[in-house]
Amino acid sequence: MKNFLKLKKTTRKNLVTYAMVILAFLAVWLLSAGGSISSAFRGQLVPICVYIVMAISLNLTVGILGELSLGHAGFMSLGAFTGVIVSISLQGSVSSDPLRLTIAMILGAVIAGIAGLVVGVPALRLRGDYLAIVTLAFGEIIKNIINTLYVGIGPNGFRISMVNAESLNLGENGTVIMNGPMGAVGIPKLATFTSGFILIMITLFIVLNLQNSRSGRAIMAVRDNRIAAESVGISVTRYKLMAFIISAALAGAAGALYALNFSTVVARKFDFNTSILILVFVVLGGMGNIRGSIIAATVLTVLPELLRAFNNYRMLLYAVILILVMLVSNNEQLKNMMKKFTGFFKIKRPPDLRGGTARE
Repeated sequence: MKNFLKLKKTTRKNLVTYAMVILAFLAVWLLSAGGSISSAFRGQLVPICVYIVMAISLNLTVGILGELSLGHAGFMSLGAFTGVIVSISLQGSVSSDPLRLTIAMILGAVIAGIAGLVVGVPALRLRGDYLAIVTLAFGEIIKNIINTLYVGIGPNGFRISMVNAESLNLGENGTVIMNGPMGAVGIPKLATFTSGFILIMITLFIVLNLQNSRSGRAIMAVRDNRIAAESVGISVTRYKLMAFIISAALAGAAGALYALNFSTVVARKFDFNTSILILVFVVLGGMGNIRGSIIAATVLTVLPELLRAFNNYRMLLYAVILILVMLVSNNEQLKNMMKKFTGFFKIKRPPDLRGGTARE
């Protein structure tokens, strides 16, 4: 305990965040193993992990970088369909499901990261509403392109068409992977709750270490005052691109995990509404607050299912709850009350040899 208190404040906060995620995973795993979790909630475990990763990755762009992005679902869709194509293609050569899932997620992250670079170079020269419009357009363009793609694999390798599935000419032994507006079909269900937990831990490790690193401080300096950051030699374009590409890559990995949890995935699942939903997670959890994003993504993913008993009014109740959370989170009096309340439980650091408190 003494060694823990001697750590830096940021290190302690990061360790607490890791511990919260690990304890939550163990609790859910034990309840699931004991049969105490319903099948409906068990089916939500992987989507919860995916949305947590999406919220953390978008918080890197919106909260830490300070730029509004409305096309995060576009990167998710790129990772999703890349993961589907890779996993189906490797069925004959790779027998291990975890290995196929890992390769699919890595390649999904790579493709989404490349897209983040291509979009980020021109888009990050814009700011505010203009950047939001460009990223929104990117998400819609990706969705419409995927809707027109027909991809298959046969004896002669990959075939891609934008006309119809018959134009692929796959032969008798061919397999159609993406069937235009009908989406990807025949997807092997490789995703597991454990793989989702591992992806969350990797995402936390990347984002928290980046946030507390020299590059992270440069990114936050650009967010706080771009002119001042440029005046001291910080490359604004470089650090903006760094945050944007990492955010896109993490979204691509989450998309691959999401797609491999279902037997069929369509492009319209990754539309503007999905980007707004992920943005809601970030806003309600707090800009730049990674722990808040985890809690918000979990609660708001489970909440619609908990309100399913009130089928006629559940979306109305969902909206009312969102409004109440926004009002509470922006109420200064309630914030001060929470600070006073948590102050009673705050662990004081031991004094150092010079009579003061230990440095952060």
